Amino acid sequence: MSTNGQCPVTGTKKTTNRDWWPEQLDLSILRLHSERVNPLGRDFNYAEEFKKLDYFALKRDLAELMTSSQEWWPADWGHYGGLIIRMAWHSAGTYRIFDGRGGASTGAQRF
Repeated sequence: MSTNGQCPVTGTKKTTNRDWWPEQLDLSILRLHSERVNPLGRDFNYAEEFKKLDYFALKRDLAELMTSSQEWWPADWGHYGGLIIRMAWHSAGTYRIFDGRGGASTGAQRF
């Protein structure tokens, strides 16, 4: 049987939960935020930098962003909050247990 046009991860082989542990589980995603790839550097102090932030101005900016409906993508009932919640819900619901792909791990949705 040809494997053309089939899933590049599983192909024609059915994967079970047992197949993922421990050798088959791809843990490379855990290295995304290691010190080697941190653009902020080793000496960056998040708490100190957060103190410099004008929290209330940021909150106002976000409120304005969420309620400024765009002509090219109108906000439902004048607020984008519902859309964001719905997209998060769908992202979490795209996980495929048979091959472990999808889900909210990177915020990517499978269409």
